[in-house]
Amino acid sequence: MKTYRLYYSNDLSIENEPIALALGFFDGLHLGHQQVIDTMIEIAEEKGLKKAVMTFDPHPSVVLNPKMRRTTYITPLKEKEEMLKEKGIDYLFVVNFSSDFAALSPDTFVKEYLISNNVKEVIAGFDFSYGQYGKGSITTLKTYDEFNTTKVLPINENEEKISTTKIRELLLSDKLEEANKILGRPYQINGVVVQGEKRGRTIGFRTANIEPSGPFLLPSLGVYVVTMTIGADDTIYRGVASIGKKPTFHEDYKVTIEVHLIDFDRTIYGEEVSVYLHNYLRGEKKFDGLDDLIEAMTIDKENAIQLLEKFE
Repeated sequence: MKTYRLYYSNDLSIENEPIALALGFFDGLHLGHQQVIDTMIEIAEEKGLKKAVMTFDPHPSVVLNPKMRRTTYITPLKEKEEMLKEKGIDYLFVVNFSSDFAALSPDTFVKEYLISNNVKEVIAGFDFSYGQYGKGSITTLKTYDEFNTTKVLPINENEEKISTTKIRELLLSDKLEEANKILGRPYQINGVVVQGEKRGRTIGFRTANIEPSGPFLLPSLGVYVVTMTIGADDTIYRGVASIGKKPTFHEDYKVTIEVHLIDFDRTIYGEEVSVYLHNYLRGEKKFDGLDDLIEAMTIDKENAIQLLEKFE
């Protein structure tokens, strides 16, 4: 897959073969997004076109709504790029969403970003908008003769539209399992194993401290049932993760991710890892002492072993 970063005022034309293009921000690549992209893939294969996705960076709210700006993501750009590559996409266009770009007329966007890049099929969600003040829509895209436009209808879960906003709300309100259901996979945080306080090994629960490798949205503070992969190794390791501020030991501390892997005794500092969150066990709690903490961690581990039996 070739990735092109497009900055307004630069030459936006890429010499490529005719393409089918899925349009959207696609944070999370949830089931709704997958329907848009799978529709594009189907059309591209039917008509002999290259498969392409156009996304935007940063999130438009950074420019358009500073009070509600979104600077953390379910799938940061690097992870989004990897997931699209795995789906067999030929071209990824990453459009820099700047103030100048936001001021473009809908027609200028279409001519300079779509028509000039040999787009023959456009596929987008029913609520996709573009151009200054979001005046462009699926309806206006359909007025162009240079390409065909396909509107993808929303997927609903419990009579509510699946959306990135909904998934973020679920992740931040202890509803991980519901979020995973509409993501279509376990929520994933990638990172690097770094040095920690090394307290876990003194109480029988050695942990790997994970520094996220991008601006991942961290779910609500608490304890989670997880699996983890290390580097390029496909081996799945079972474990329990604590995402929190260590209130038993600190009054006010930064949020950290600590993973205790079951039946694991290797030193893995510096390794790139992927942590997959499967179940939410409990909220973060300040314990009266080490004995209470160890008892709770033992119960957490036992619960995780039961919930992760399918990974044995």
